[in-house]
Parts: sequence; structure tokens; C-alpha cells
Amino acid sequence: MTALILGIPSKGRLMEASEALFAKAGFGLTRGGSDRLYRGRLKGVPDVDVAFLSASEIAGALKDGKIDLGVTGEDLLRETLKPDDERVDILQRLGFGLANVVVAVPQSWLDVAQMSDLDEVSEGFYERHGRRLRVATKYLNLTRRFFAMKGVTGYRIVESLGATEGAPAAGTAEAIIDITTTGSTLAANHLKILDDGVILESQAVLAAQAGLKGDQRVAILRAGLSQAVVAA
Repeated sequence: MTALILGIPSKGRLMEASEALFAKAGFGLTRGGSDRLYRGRLKGVPDVDVAFLSASEIAGALKDGKIDLGVTGEDLLRETLKPDDERVDILQRLGFGLANVVVAVPQSWLDVAQMSDLDEVSEGFYERHGRRLRVATKYLNLTRRFFAMKGVTGYRIVESLGATEGAPAAGTAEAIIDITTTGSTLAANHLKILDDGVILESQAVLAAQAGLKGDQRVAILRAGLSQAVVAA
């Protein structure tokens, strides 16, 4: 039987929480002799190899079919896959890594509370400045879909390569789309979340290639993790 490849976050809180939940479910994760090695094994389920990758790499590897299943953030998965892509399924939400992808604007924009207000501001912004309102984000695809759904068109995306929340203060963007857990970092940067500006309520998920739904190993893994999440 060909071994399945399971992607697990290689560092940070997602790695720690993944390993803890898998252990609670009775599935031990082992690395091949060194923390620097990016291959390992999964105990408790036969014929499952582990690839330790970054969460964003896991989302991309699922899309490209390079791994069979993996743990990653739902935000990264939704950003990577098209909405109508049926090649990858979310099998289980894992109850950690909770955060929201949100639209935030300067607190000084007192008349902007909803996406419809942002649309009005974008129209006036172009008339005053001769350019579109800039939106800084790492979530290019989620932003385009959400803004289209809300009917906001007078903007352009500035791809963020650093701390997105600092873009308005730095003068590189007027609004941002970013991920937040408590909103405290946004508030510290004098930003507010729009009332209807939550694009996605994200958390860590176990996702797999759609053709593996009937695989017994996937069923065992999914059942064990499901019980561990409920008991958490």
C-alpha cells in the first residue's frame, strides 16, 4: 500500500498545537532523528508519512496534489484554492489557531463603519487624489472576492510583505485586510474593523484530497481528531 503524505506545520504555535492534538488523539508524530529533518512518521495509523512544512506550503501542496492531507489555516486554504475547486475537502476543524480575516480602516474615518461606506469613500478618494484607494493585504484572492461580493470597486491592492497593520501609518495604504485574534494590534495602530468587514472566521483545519474520503486511514485519523477536539 502506498503511504499517504500528511503535512504538519513545521514551526510555531500551529506546530505545537497540532502535535498536542494528535498526541491527545493517540497519534504520535515523530521526526526522522533531528528537528531539522522535514520528514517523519505518524504513529497509530499505518502507512502515513509526515512532511513538516510551513502552513502556507501545506495549503499550496494540497492544491498541487503534492501531499495527500495536511493541517493548515483555513484562511490559507481559502486564499490558495478557488471557491469552486473540489479537489480538496476540509475534513475537520481542529479548534485552535482561531483568528478572523478582516477589513480595517483608520479610526479617524468616523463616517466609515460598513463596506458600503468604504465604497463611497473610494469614489470620493479618486476624485480628490486622482488614484484609487489603496488596500494593503497578503490575502489577494480573499480580498478580491469579498470586495466584489460587497460591490466595492474603487480600490487597488497593495501586496503586503511585512506588518500589514502598519501600512496606513506608513502612508503606503489607506485600508488593510489582515488576520487578527483579539484586534488589539489593530487598535494599537489606530485601526478599526468594519461592522460587516469579517471576511472569514478561520481556524486550523485538517484537509485532504477529495478522492481520499473512502480511505480507511483517513477515516481513522479523522475520527480520532474529532474525538480529541470534542474532548478539548
